[in-house]
Amino acid sequence: MSRQPKRSVAPPHPGRGEGQLRIIAGEWRSRRFGFPDADGLRPTPDRVRETLFNWLVPYLPGASVLDPFAGSGALFLEALSRGASRALALDLNTNAIASLRHHLQTLDCGNGQAQQDDALRYLGLAADNTFDLVFLDPPFNRGLLLPACERLEHNGWLAKDAWIYTESESAPSGLGLPANWRLHREKKTGNVHYALWQRSAPEPG
Repeated sequence: MSRQPKRSVAPPHPGRGEGQLRIIAGEWRSRRFGFPDADGLRPTPDRVRETLFNWLVPYLPGASVLDPFAGSGALFLEALSRGASRALALDLNTNAIASLRHHLQTLDCGNGQAQQDDALRYLGLAADNTFDLVFLDPPFNRGLLLPACERLEHNGWLAKDAWIYTESESAPSGLGLPANWRLHREKKTGNVHYALWQRSAPEPG
């Protein structure tokens, strides 16, 4: 009796062309969502997200949140789950924004908005309202972080004592961020440096 060759079995995958994220805490705790694979999309790992949101516990409820490089939407959705009053996510990737809009619809979330736009173009406009918390997690090695910070500060996007979270490939001390941003906390995991900053009103002059 001849034996048929065994067919190779592909490892399980959350979906064709997709990754998965898990909401850690809050109203949608443990909910899982897919997100499309895309060049430069680098979701914040669960461990880093948990540390960040532990830092933000006193400041997040009722906060207005901006996520200009939303990607998978992990930070955006986590903030809404934990009590942000409103949140805006931006991304250039059509599939990423479509995915986030679908998640918001699934969650019946009316205080989150996902908009397809270029972050630097959008932040280069004069702000029509301010945000209490901004997540800055751009693709690495593309020179996006510093110009995004400068546009946030100079175009009126930040509340007087806003919090700004950054992820970068280099240490926070070397980023050259606005002088009126005070480094509150920082850590490094693997090749990722992440930090939380608090803005103070710049000195008149």
